[in-house]
Formats: sequence, C-alpha cells, structure tokens
Amino acid sequence: MKMITSIIRPYKLDEVRDALARAGVSGITVTEVRGFGRQKGHTELYRGAEYVVDFLPKLKVEVVVPDDLLDAVLEEIQRSARTGNVGDGKVFVTGVDQVIRIRTGELDADAL
Repeated sequence: MKMITSIIRPYKLDEVRDALARAGVSGITVTEVRGFGRQKGHTELYRGAEYVVDFLPKLKVEVVVPDDLLDAVLEEIQRSARTGNVGDGKVFVTGVDQVIRIRTGELDADAL
C-alpha cells in the first residue's frame, strides 16, 4: 500500500476529488496548509499599501491506496490538479506498512 500526499491549489479540490472517485479511491483526507516553493509568494495591495504574502494557501490531500491503484491515482491527480503554471503543487508517495480499521479491527486492504 502507498500513501499519496498531494499539495494542490484550493480551487482544484472538487476536480481532484471527482478524479480520485473515478480512479476507485474510497476516502480522502484534506487539510488546509500554507507554504511556498518556486512561487516564493507574491505581492498584494491592501488599502493602498503593498505587502508581501510569503506563505500561499494550499490544500494537502492524502489518500492511501493498494499498490495496483497507484499509477491510475497518480495520473488522475496530475491531470485534475494541473493548470500549467508555477504553483500547481507536488505529489509525494510513501509506503504504508499497515492499516487498521479501528471500529472492526480489519487490516490492510480490507481496512481501506
């Protein structure tokens, strides 16, 4: 099993969620986060004063999938989150050793 952590633009969430459902993902976790990469923030104007926004709002979307769904899910995330501009985000894939459903005690793929 793999955990896929995606950092995406907030307005792309609905597209990513729909794409994940099409790929067979049954559940996701979404967290509001702030950060920067190559984009390095931007300058905004408020009441005539210019100020720098160093950390941009993003969403962190986490899913755990069986190995056989990995490639399809990665393709769907990239396709649905991409705008072609700097700041589209990143996708991280990490291994998951064990999953336990607390309510039933089911393990691994059965717990997903």
